[in-house]
This record gives sequence, structure tokens and C-alpha cells, in this order.
Amino acid sequence: MAKKSFTLMVIPDHDAPVKRYTIQRSWLVQVGMGLMLVAGLGAGASIHYLQVAADASENRILREENLTLRSQLKSVRERIEHIGSTLDRVERFDQKLRAVTLLSDPQRNLAMGPTEPEAGTAVPATDTQFTQLTTTDTPKMMLGRLDRLSAEATRQELSLQDLQAYFQDQKSLLASTPSVWPARGWVTSDFGQRLDPYTADRVTHAGLDIAAPHGKEVTAPSDGTVVFAGLEGGYGNVLVIDHGYGIKTRYGHLSKILVKAGDRVKRGSPIAAVGNTGRSTGPHLHYEVRVNGVPQNPRKFILEE
Repeated sequence: MAKKSFTLMVIPDHDAPVKRYTIQRSWLVQVGMGLMLVAGLGAGASIHYLQVAADASENRILREENLTLRSQLKSVRERIEHIGSTLDRVERFDQKLRAVTLLSDPQRNLAMGPTEPEAGTAVPATDTQFTQLTTTDTPKMMLGRLDRLSAEATRQELSLQDLQAYFQDQKSLLASTPSVWPARGWVTSDFGQRLDPYTADRVTHAGLDIAAPHGKEVTAPSDGTVVFAGLEGGYGNVLVIDHGYGIKTRYGHLSKILVKAGDRVKRGSPIAAVGNTGRSTGPHLHYEVRVNGVPQNPRKFILEE
């Protein structure tokens, strides 16, 4: 049978008697199990401590990231509000421009000019859907708002492109409108009915007769293209300029023509000289403005005094 106890002998270095100690096997087993339990608890405590330390470090990192994300979300929210406010102002300005230019926008149901609200309907607040943000908006909600802002920005871009094309066309029209005198002098015969100086018959005078010294410079009253330069019956040397939009100007009795058919001219550029060619009683410029072939009073187009 296995021994149930062990004897521990202690032999001193000198003459002291030998000491014997009896140790029970069960006691050694209990001590060993106790040591193993303490070691296990120590190892478990160490592992738990390491886990807690790692979790604490990760939690600290997560808190810092959370603070950073909150700061970024706040910045994004502020930018969304700023962009939304800007789009609101652009949309209101777009409506005003379209009202002024008599342009409508069917896609967004913009009317021309001010309108009164219907009875029983509330007037909308100044803030629109683009600026209605709250502190509880989730990233998904803000992404949805960003999508709507992007779509509205695209619509605004297309709308402003329409306005740009309109104003570009108006600029071209203004540049093509004969708004200045082609030559300075004395108006001896106005537009309308008059007595023919040769026959004394009442006839329609299709333009203005501007008396000026022979050879005085004649300038283009607006941008255009020369479509005719040559002799034309009783008007002598004649020049015709096409300004686009159905507008043409004619210059008669010229002593000299400085441009030829096909030339582009700018407002104020020299085109001819006052003369006395054709059926004329003295040096003067016969000046006509025709819209779609119909003579118009040139004074309606001249903005100068």
C-alpha cells in the first residue's frame, strides 16, 4: 500500500541531534492543490486585468473617435445648413430674375410676377426643406438631405444656364440694336409724310435725312454684317447692314463706302462718308431702319440726344 506519510530528516552541521518531521501525504496533496488554486487564480486575475486594461484603452480610443465623429457631424450639419440657405437665396433670386425677364420654369411651377396666396392657405416660412435640420439627424438622414441638395443644385444650375442664355441673347440683341446716330448734323426731313422736293407731291419718307458736310464720317449705329454696298437708283451709293433679329439699316447718297459686302462691323466703326450722290439736293445722309422689311422711325431706336 502507498505510504500515507513522509518523514523529513534535518541533520545539523554539528553535534545537535537529528530532527525528524512526519508529513502526511494528504496534507501535501492539500497544499499542492492550494498552490495550484492560488496559481490559477493569479493567472486568471492577470488575464482579466490585461483584458480590462485592453478594454479601457479601446474604450478611450472609441471615446476619442466618438468625439471626433460628433465634431465632424456638427461640421457637416452646419455645412448642409449653409448650402441649404445659399440654395434658398439662389432660388428666390432665380424667381425674381424670371419674373423680371418674363421667363417661367414649368419644372418647379414658378409663376411670372408676384402672386397672392389662396384663401385659407398659410404663407410658407422663409426656411425651406433644405435648412430644416435638427441635432437628432442621423448620418443616413443627412445623406438623404445631401442627395436632395445635390438634385436641387443641378436644377438650379440648369435654370441659371437658361437665364445665362437669355441674357446672352439680350446682350446680342442690345448690341444689334441701332441705338446711336450714324452721323451728327441737322435733320432736314423726318420720318413719315412729306412733300417731295422735286415733284411737290405728298409722299412717305422711309427714314431721316441728316444734313452734314460733304465727306463727314458715317459710323455703324450697332453691330452687324454688310449685305449690300453699291449703287441703287435715286439713292446713289447705298450701304445696307443686317444687324440680326430682322433689323436692317440703310444709308443713302454716300460719297464713299468704306466697307464691302460680308464685312462685320461694330458699333461706332467708320463705314462710309456723307455725300450727294443720286437724287439729292445737297450733301446729306439718308438713314433708314427696317424691321422685317418694314420701315420704322429711326428716332425710336436712337438713345442719344
